[in-house]
Amino acid sequence: MSRRAHSASPARPVKRAKLDHLTSEDFKDGIFLAPMVRSGALPTRLLALKYGAKLVWGPEMVDKAILHATRQVDPVTGIVSYVGNTRAMFQCSPLEKPYLIYQIGSADPDLAVQAAKKVMQDVSGIDLNCGCPKPFSTHAGMGSALLNTPDLLCSILTALREAMPPEITVSAKIRMLPSQEDTLNLVERIINTGISALTVHCRTRTMRDRDPAMIERLRDIVEFVEKSGKDIAVIENGDCKGYEDAKRIRELTGAHSVMIARGAEANPSCFSPNPLVDVDKTLYPAYFRLAKYTGNHFSLTKFCINQFAGAFVNTTKSDMTKLRGRIARAKNYDDVADIAGVWTGEQEYKEIEDALRARSIHEAQEPSQPVTPCFTENPEPPGSGAPESPHATSPCPPPYASG
Repeated sequence: MSRRAHSASPARPVKRAKLDHLTSEDFKDGIFLAPMVRSGALPTRLLALKYGAKLVWGPEMVDKAILHATRQVDPVTGIVSYVGNTRAMFQCSPLEKPYLIYQIGSADPDLAVQAAKKVMQDVSGIDLNCGCPKPFSTHAGMGSALLNTPDLLCSILTALREAMPPEITVSAKIRMLPSQEDTLNLVERIINTGISALTVHCRTRTMRDRDPAMIERLRDIVEFVEKSGKDIAVIENGDCKGYEDAKRIRELTGAHSVMIARGAEANPSCFSPNPLVDVDKTLYPAYFRLAKYTGNHFSLTKFCINQFAGAFVNTTKSDMTKLRGRIARAKNYDDVADIAGVWTGEQEYKEIEDALRARSIHEAQEPSQPVTPCFTENPEPPGSGAPESPHATSPCPPPYASG
C-alpha cells in the first residue's frame, strides 16, 4: 500500500460556478469548525464540511513561516500544499475553498498582509488570531498578547482589510478581557476596522479548557455589536459540543453562529444532528483513506485519529484499547491498510464532493449566499512565484447554512 494511490483517469472539465464572494451574512446561522493546531488538518476540515459545518477555519499559521513556504499543487487531486523545509505546513483543497478561512498569527501589519497575499488565491477569508494563550504565539506578541496591544491589533486588521480584495473577508478571533467594560471597549475598536465577523472565545487569556466558558457574558457583546449598526456577525466559541448544543448556546447568547473546537476534534461529524457512533468502524477507516489520498503526513493523521472519541454501541473498551495500540505502533499507511479497508481515498473525496453538491441543490431553492468563486484565481500574490491552480475534478457547490 503506497503512501498515496491516485486514479489514472483524466480530470473532468471544470464547470465554472457563477458565484460571488463571502459576506458577513455567510458568517451567520451556522456551526463552524474552529482553528486548531494539528487537529485542524485537511481531512478533518473536509469531513466537517461533509457532516454539516458551514465554514471551516484552518490551523493558525505564523506569518513568517508561510512566507518561506513553497506552494505546490498535486496535478491529480488539485490539493495545494505550502511546503516548508521538510514537509507541508499547510494544505487545502479546491472543494473547501468557498468555505475556508485562513488564520494568521501575526504581530506586524506588513507581515500579516504579505502572508495573506501568499495564500489568498486558495481561501475565502483571512482571520487574525487574537486569542491563543500558548507561549509559542504570545512570546512574539501574537495571539492573546494582542489583547494587551489594541492599537497594534487594530492596525493589523485595518491593514489586512485595505490590502485584501473584496472577495476575501477579514475577521478576528479574540478572548474576553477580565472586565466586561474593557471587553466592550476593545470590541468597539475592532468592529471599526472593517471586519466581517468577530469570534469571541468566552474565556479570558488566563483561563484553560477545564474552566467553564463564560457564555453568559456574550449576549451583551452581541447586542453591543448589533446596536452599532454594523453588519458584523458575532460567533461564540467555548464549550459547544455539537449540533444540539449549538442551538442551546445561540438561544442563550444571541450569537449569530457557534464555533466548535474540542467537540470536532473528538468527532468531526459533531456538526450533524446525527453524529457518528462507534468511530472505530464509522470514522477511522474513512479518515485513513482520505488522509492518504490528500497526502496528509502519517504522523499527523495518527495524532488526529488518537483524539477521536464518541458514543460506542457495538464497540467495547477492550476493542478500542487494542485498536489504539495497533495504530500507535504503525509507521506508515501500509501498516493500517486492513483498518482503512478496500475503498480508496478517491472514493471518500467523491463522497464529500457529492455531499457538498447536495447542499447546492438545497441552496438553489433558497436566497443565494455568495462565496469566493471556486476554481478561479484571486489576484496573484506579487513575487510569490505560485503556479497556476490546476483544473480540479468537480464543480464547486455553493455554501450551506447548517443548524
